[in-house]
Amino acid sequence: MSDIDLNAVEVASTVDARGSACPGPLLEAKKGIGKVKVGEVLEIYSNDSGTRTDIPAWANKVGHAYLGVQEADGYDKHFVRRSK
Repeated sequence: MSDIDLNAVEVASTVDARGSACPGPLLEAKKGIGKVKVGEVLEIYSNDSGTRTDIPAWANKVGHAYLGVQEADGYDKHFVRRSK
């Protein structure tokens, strides 16, 4: 993670995986990252607690930049910058 102001991040696309249990949010993130260009940011909404570890681990494993997570009203917003 980095010291990026997540409120200032320009999001290219959002995946809403709220209500989806593991591994649903991760699968939605994998599909969603293919719809944004290299350098753009994908935002993933999830209320599954496992996503807090799954999304950063996946991003690191495949070489994307995990920018961080923001808590919202009953769900999390994860930010991933496509790197390749």
